Amino acid sequence: MIAPKFVRLQVTIPFDNSFVNLPPRFYDRQNPVPVAAPALVAFNPALAAEIGVSADDFPVEVLAGNVVPEGAAPLAAAYAGHQFGGFVPQLGDGRAVLLGEVVGPDGIRRDIQLKGAGRTRFSRGGDGRAALGPVLREYLVSEAMHALGVPTTRALAAVTTGERVQRDTPLPGAVLTRVAQSHLRVGSFQFHYARQDKAALETLAEYARARHYPEAQGPLGLLDAVVRAQARLIARWMGLGFIHGVMNTDNMAISGETIDYGPCAFMDTYHPETVFSSIDRQGRYAFANQPKIALWNLAQLAQTLVPLVGEVAPLEASLARFDDLYATEFTRIFTAKLGLAKPDVDFITDTLKMMANEGVDFTLFFKRLAYGQEIESLFETPSTAQDWRANWDRIRLPEADMKAVNPVFIPRNHRIEAALSAAEHGEFALFETLHTVLANPFSEQPEHAEFETPPTEDERVLATFCGT
Repeated sequence: MIAPKFVRLQVTIPFDNSFVNLPPRFYDRQNPVPVAAPALVAFNPALAAEIGVSADDFPVEVLAGNVVPEGAAPLAAAYAGHQFGGFVPQLGDGRAVLLGEVVGPDGIRRDIQLKGAGRTRFSRGGDGRAALGPVLREYLVSEAMHALGVPTTRALAAVTTGERVQRDTPLPGAVLTRVAQSHLRVGSFQFHYARQDKAALETLAEYARARHYPEAQGPLGLLDAVVRAQARLIARWMGLGFIHGVMNTDNMAISGETIDYGPCAFMDTYHPETVFSSIDRQGRYAFANQPKIALWNLAQLAQTLVPLVGEVAPLEASLARFDDLYATEFTRIFTAKLGLAKPDVDFITDTLKMMANEGVDFTLFFKRLAYGQEIESLFETPSTAQDWRANWDRIRLPEADMKAVNPVFIPRNHRIEAALSAAEHGEFALFETLHTVLANPFSEQPEHAEFETPPTEDERVLATFCGT
């Protein structure tokens, strides 16, 4: 097959690039690698309007990487990272190309990145491509997270490539157009720290501070801001039963957004030790471990800032605030989910323990409470539910609007897998329906009630897989 030719095209994307103005050691200039036969699967007009572009700005050739628009500054960013606790001094964008940045009508600067755009010098032997299943998983889950009110990267578009990628078996290829407030990660700092490049750390810290936390003062203020953002983010994950699955330091964004949805999943039956990721064999990133792993990752960021701050104690003091910040946000979230008249940490803790012991579906339990429905059928021992409800009735706020914080719909794993399986065979109707349902997660949709229910025993998804 003759390889497609790379071309440039005059379109009207209002690029306003800044990262490319940093020194060359922060990235490698890299065009996306063209594909054989791109075809559009999905485009997100609401996000396009939010960032100040339109579908006309993004013909399928741009979304696939066959055409790079004028004003773009394609590059692959350099970063390092701890992967399951082991440090890798060079990772980087091995299958992603940052096209450039736009400043939306809301004044927020955002990256536009093509994920699955071909090999870069950071690919480490990989093919630089993405399979259709993981691309559509990220599209569905990241947009669902946005609708659920969780800071996250977003999906602007997904295209198929007309090519196959080799994983365990040949799979249809795809490219995701991802939008993020930036793609700076803890690993971005680790890359330069590992090289003892103080000047690069100073430049990166100032760039990150100015871009994301302009009110912060210096590197220490940057760390304080990232600690606060991550404490709030992880608490929101916990309030939804979300398991990231691969919380490596290269997957923790400085912006406080959820990034990289590889083997992510939402719990059905609640248990704090739940793991889905097939590569997390020791449970390092289990549901209940996510807060302490976040703090561990933040400690790695703090270490990279030691040369800039000059002493360890202020950085340690900043990290020490995480637990209280997280606990406060976690308690606030579950107080609202339970409609309590006032925060009650003991009651929240006991409720979650009871749910684990009784095998209760996490999302359905809170949804039924919000809608005044019975919960006894969710319990292995219905009398336990009755006793709990009697206690709850004494401390809840009857007029609390629990519907606003307890979703009816989440991206249930078995529904995601069914949609991806159909898409791999060229059928996208289920993907489109699921995307529509998840865009309005806090309202009942009787015509789509089947998407609310937990899996049957033979529908359960026991493991999720990284797209690489």
